[in-house]
Amino acid sequence: MSKKVQIAPSILSANFADLKSDIRKVEEGGAALLHVDVMDGHFVPNLTIGPPVVRCLSRETSLPLDVHLMIEDAARYIEEFLQAGAGWVSVHWEGMVHLHRTVQSIKDGGALAGVAINPATPVSVLEEILPEVDFVLLMSVNPGFGGQKFIDSSYEKIRKLKRMIEGGGWDARIEVDGGIGPDNVRQVVECGAEVIVAGSSIFHAPDIQRAVAEMIRAVEAQKVRA
Repeated sequence: MSKKVQIAPSILSANFADLKSDIRKVEEGGAALLHVDVMDGHFVPNLTIGPPVVRCLSRETSLPLDVHLMIEDAARYIEEFLQAGAGWVSVHWEGMVHLHRTVQSIKDGGALAGVAINPATPVSVLEEILPEVDFVLLMSVNPGFGGQKFIDSSYEKIRKLKRMIEGGGWDARIEVDGGIGPDNVRQVVECGAEVIVAGSSIFHAPDIQRAVAEMIRAVEAQKVRA
């Protein structure tokens, strides 16, 4: 994977009554991925979407679908999401019994495999799985709902994970999700994030296309300073 920082708008905050239009706007703004939060009301306190919606999304966009499984027994549904068109799939460390097997099944299915961890979970738990994954998704809010405030301790957590990856010589990218907008995206990238998930700061903006473009410009400005 390219190491260029990517913006992944989260459709959790989109207008589901006009989702096709919102997707077109983020495409035109320069989004690299479309982030899809799948919640079951058990692992997290919210219900969202399943494979049928992912399948419809895959027909409406050329953007890779970054499917974040916040569900119990996620391994049971991997094949369904892969068949529906998921290009990236992340499962939670906190909810997996056989994490290595699940990561391999995602990769065997032709998708990029990721492991997600909640804000209170230390990055040290990833040491054994880091050589196997394509990306790590760090939650910078407690998962379940959009529009939450970024947890400030996440900055150091991103730095720690970056040091672990570089120290091991691995290729896993760092994705960060929760409370990120134009005001803090530069700092998140400076800490080591390479994929930025943004929901309400994009889809609740007056101009969705412009909001994506502004996030990209903020990231590019950070790279110039670096």
